[in-house]
Amino acid sequence: MPLYHLVLIAIIQGLTEFLPVSSSAHLILLPGLTGLEDQGPTIDVAAHVGTLFAVIIYFWPDVRLALQGFPKVMRGQINTPPARLLIVLVIATIPVILAGLIFKLTGLSETLRSITVIGWAMLIFGILLYWVDQRAQKTRKLDVLTWRDALVLGLWQAVALIPGTSRSGITITGALRAGFTRTEAARISMLMSIPTILASGTLAALDLIGGTVPIRDTSIVIAFSFGAAFLALCLMMRLLNTLSYTPYVIYRVLLGLGLLAIGYSGSLGF
Repeated sequence: MPLYHLVLIAIIQGLTEFLPVSSSAHLILLPGLTGLEDQGPTIDVAAHVGTLFAVIIYFWPDVRLALQGFPKVMRGQINTPPARLLIVLVIATIPVILAGLIFKLTGLSETLRSITVIGWAMLIFGILLYWVDQRAQKTRKLDVLTWRDALVLGLWQAVALIPGTSRSGITITGALRAGFTRTEAARISMLMSIPTILASGTLAALDLIGGTVPIRDTSIVIAFSFGAAFLALCLMMRLLNTLSYTPYVIYRVLLGLGLLAIGYSGSLGF
């Protein structure tokens, strides 16, 4: 693939993976709106690897705490902070894994890849984020996240399998609804992304076994998606100290309306 195409994919994936605007929707729309060839699963996996590295490094203290939970859980010390964090992240990941398998086996994942579905998801879940953000209590912190909270957030996360929903956007919405602060909602969402990206990336990588992996292309995508994702994380987490999620909602609504207009006019071959 041409260098500019690889860099474009990596930057789009990196910037939108953790912002509440749906990275999958942007990657689906890219070939349809630009005429560029579909990047294929290998490049998708590489882009997710880059964003995975970014979120692990940015939230390393929390990641390290969760990793320390493994021996605690094995010894039955489930009420310690490391074990509790590890357990809630595992619980939050189960629903999306089960739903993802259903989507893949039934073909729903391909059926829903349409411009109108993306447009409606952008619009509806963007408005939902705004509504919840304006009315939530916003007082709770990560250390009071319960197993029940984790399961509910996991169910919210499973909804993100609908293209255009945004995994980060819907989990942030769920965390705000549960009373967490804006920054803590984003923090919870980002930590939930780590096992989810690992699971989805592993599943996608299994489909590539036996095929050839272009080292040059994947290396470029990993590097640029990492840089873009880390920058997006830094900016979003800093801005949340003074701003709400409204700017992202405005973007989602405008993009959603535009996609619906294009989809129902039939001006593009989606």
